[in-house]
Amino acid sequence: MAGERSQQDTVAEYLEQNPEVAKWVETFRTYSESSKHWRARREFILKNMEAYPSVKPGVCDRSLDMLLSMSTAWANHVFLGSSYPSTVMEKLKAMGEGIVVKDAPVYRTTKDGAVVREKRAATYEADADSYVKKSRSNESEGRPAGRASTRKSGPTPQAPAEHQPFFNRLYKSVAWKLVSAGGFGPNLDHFEILRSCVESCKQTLTCVFVPLKDIKGLPAGCAQKEGHVCEIRCQTVYMGTGYGRDEAAARAMASKEALKVFQGRKVTVKIARRRYKERDVEDLILLDEQPRTQGFPPALSYPF
Repeated sequence: MAGERSQQDTVAEYLEQNPEVAKWVETFRTYSESSKHWRARREFILKNMEAYPSVKPGVCDRSLDMLLSMSTAWANHVFLGSSYPSTVMEKLKAMGEGIVVKDAPVYRTTKDGAVVREKRAATYEADADSYVKKSRSNESEGRPAGRASTRKSGPTPQAPAEHQPFFNRLYKSVAWKLVSAGGFGPNLDHFEILRSCVESCKQTLTCVFVPLKDIKGLPAGCAQKEGHVCEIRCQTVYMGTGYGRDEAAARAMASKEALKVFQGRKVTVKIARRRYKERDVEDLILLDEQPRTQGFPPALSYPF
């Protein structure tokens, strides 16, 4: 308890001495985060800023996107039990070292395969270390890592309705932004428009990059192509996929595809089937009113 109070006092004292940083970091709090969740994620962001030298108040770049994405992944694992590949978990463990979360949720699997949630006072490192070891064991035996190996996972039936209010607000923000930019067109900085609109709604984008050569099931003529594929999500909802010669180009194309959805009269969050790692899964998708003549691109990440 004393250690946690000291930790919180240190963060509070630092923010009090640096009001510019305090005001800046507060813009990254999402509307759905409780005070407990936000204090932990805020500490994660502040703790790891030194590892991203270009991250500073008033500057938006890829390093900031990466730091915010890692903070969201870390918080999702600690508070929601979200699972990630062992390599990601190892990085999150290192970045979260020393951060104490009082009464952090702990998830365990019962003999009948059900996942139950327990609570106990714990540091993040202990839980993350246990997860990494379990994930490695699953991968070495050919089983998928995380909770997906113990039960069927996916969005709940209520998930689309729960996410819809946020994307209604985002739709209005994007619409105004596109009007002020002169309308949707090829010369826009699509990622910057999408990012700024999402952050104005107190959320962050999640970008997942995969080298094209690592994607299975591509036609033979595409298998040797260089480049990256990017998938963009917000609040676990899939928004778009893009390909480019590098990560920046792929992200720009994925952002362009995501913005196309906002050109209709409204956007809707729905549950749809997608291909992920050679199996069909249910995923949350952001759609417009236009009928689709083809399926969705394979998922590069699956947050459920």
